Amino acid sequence: MPGPLTGIRIVELAGIGPGPFCGMMLADHGAEVIRVERPGTSGDPRNPTTRNARDPLLRGRSYVELDLKSPDDIARLRELVKTADGLIEGFRPGVLERLGIGPDVLLGDNPKLVIGRMTGWGQDGPYAPAAGHDINYIALSGVLGAVGRAGEKPAPPINLVGDFGGGAMMLAFGIVSGLLAVKNGASGQVIDCAMTDGSALLMAMMWGFRAQGMWDDERGANLLDGGAPFYDTYETADGGFVAIGSIEPQFYAALREKLGVNGDPLFDAQFDRARWPAQKERLTAIFKARTRDEWCAAMEGTDVCFAPVLSMNEAAAHPHNAARGTFVEIGGVMQPAPAPRFIR
Repeated sequence: MPGPLTGIRIVELAGIGPGPFCGMMLADHGAEVIRVERPGTSGDPRNPTTRNARDPLLRGRSYVELDLKSPDDIARLRELVKTADGLIEGFRPGVLERLGIGPDVLLGDNPKLVIGRMTGWGQDGPYAPAAGHDINYIALSGVLGAVGRAGEKPAPPINLVGDFGGGAMMLAFGIVSGLLAVKNGASGQVIDCAMTDGSALLMAMMWGFRAQGMWDDERGANLLDGGAPFYDTYETADGGFVAIGSIEPQFYAALREKLGVNGDPLFDAQFDRARWPAQKERLTAIFKARTRDEWCAAMEGTDVCFAPVLSMNEAAAHPHNAARGTFVEIGGVMQPAPAPRFIR
């Protein structure tokens, strides 16, 4: 069935990480995404042994190989972009301009074009010319310093926050917003999508908590960073882990009931931070007394706000995810299905 972006054509200049994820999201929802790769690198996407067929980030594309150092291929690219609604590029600032296909040139060719520029530091600013990766961008934006256990060094949250949350998804939102503006009569434009900016924005709620005196700079001491005993992970008797998120009073009451601590005054003052260390020590011992499956049997489907901590293999096979088709197998490669869902 056609997706909500059917009829939209996007040209994606090959890159890694956030650019491809943005292209994947747009393709998942019906856009025609044409990925431009260097000669000899794309391979046949119909061949299951090639990278393009086995990398979920590259699904749903058609491919064209062009040498961007060749004047003839630059001319071919310009002709292709004339037919497009949007462009995704992830080069360092100034690279497109040096290739002779900067935004002024491309918008001159196609005034309705929406150009999405993905970088770590942004198109300007003191760091703009420098190399970097997700860990650097979220370090500068204040995210990395907030992630980790109390008394320990910052813990990289894989590369989910900079590359994919603050980068790719922000760019996808920006491109769709730009396309809507064009549909409503606006001209094409350039989107400066920086992972520092995007990852900083993802911390908006914590900045609000901080303004209200509800968030400290100390890691592992706050409501949502593992500081609270009722919002944390706990090891079980078999070496597994479970996750508890019993914040609201009714959910906290359900947790106390399931753990058998209803009458224990230690747990009466839920938000008394002075009691959190002792509460956590007690909960650690309680959860360690049963296996993960035993806790699942006791808590799944209740209002405790509970889930087992699953590996990737376990997540793909879990009954809830299987029932919703959260993961799909394509060409022998297990991968997350498109999201979100559109009922039509």
